[in-house]
Amino acid sequence: MSDVPTNAPEHCPGTQSEQAGKASPCQGCPNQSFCASGASKLPDPAIAQIAEKMKTVKHKILVLSGKGGVGKSTFSAHLAHALAADTTKEVALLDVDICGPSIPRIMGIEGEQVHQSGSGWSPVYVEDNLAVMSIGFLLSSPDDAVIWRGPKKNGMIKQFLRDVDWGDLDYLIIDTPPGTSDEHLSVVQYLTAASITGAVIITTPQEVSLQDVRKEIRFCQKVKLPIIGVVENMSGFVCPKCTNMSQIFPPTTGGAEQMCKMLNLPLLGKVPLDPRIGRSCDEGMSFLEVVPDSPAAKVYQVIVQSIQDYCSNLETEEQSTI
Repeated sequence: MSDVPTNAPEHCPGTQSEQAGKASPCQGCPNQSFCASGASKLPDPAIAQIAEKMKTVKHKILVLSGKGGVGKSTFSAHLAHALAADTTKEVALLDVDICGPSIPRIMGIEGEQVHQSGSGWSPVYVEDNLAVMSIGFLLSSPDDAVIWRGPKKNGMIKQFLRDVDWGDLDYLIIDTPPGTSDEHLSVVQYLTAASITGAVIITTPQEVSLQDVRKEIRFCQKVKLPIIGVVENMSGFVCPKCTNMSQIFPPTTGGAEQMCKMLNLPLLGKVPLDPRIGRSCDEGMSFLEVVPDSPAAKVYQVIVQSIQDYCSNLETEEQSTI
């Protein structure tokens, strides 16, 4: 997480640095005395507050990818839809892609407003058991650009985790932007004390995507974030008429399957390209409900079942240790 205050001078060493409040760039900074006192190195009180808030959330799942444009938000939305198909489960989808919030459009709730109550921000409900929160609800227009530095984005993520009235949840799906930067570090740090269930990593078959995804995997290993598994998206094109498959993004280095073998990670499934997925997202509908018998929908069902099994097994292990 970025530890440079928004009002800090250029070349600020950061609030966690041993030189905080002492280095030459600190001279004249309004935060100098605070940093020099060592108070800036104390744990963020929000971590404990978020841990308390998250006690009512059973499973917290991050959807990650080192590469943009691999269908991460599409997967997050359909994972939420699939989990919420079980009406006995409470599901929420949190969009922390601050600069590119596409979840409101994909979920068919673009233009909805977030309301404040005594218990916090109220998320927008797609179904009675499926809630959504995104910065997209706070913008005056879907075309508005969010031009924020790291600290402001971190503050927004903190508010989403701490101030939204999620209620009792079985699953909280967190859709992240591509990369391994501020947003990812913020989510992991703020949820450290709340126990993250794990991450699902999305890739496409070609090496240019896998190269960045391997960086994402290293990120998870460094911050000790469990990896539930990898999903290969856009894995061949399935013709909607004849159902024959063609390779649009050739897996020149073996695709996600070979990568998972080398890194000893579960491959949850390979989702083929289907133009109806993109159309469903544009129309704010669940592809799994529109074309439930399509090859892509069937792969989704297998992937979702694997994630549910992972969560159930983890829950059983935790109960056995009590």
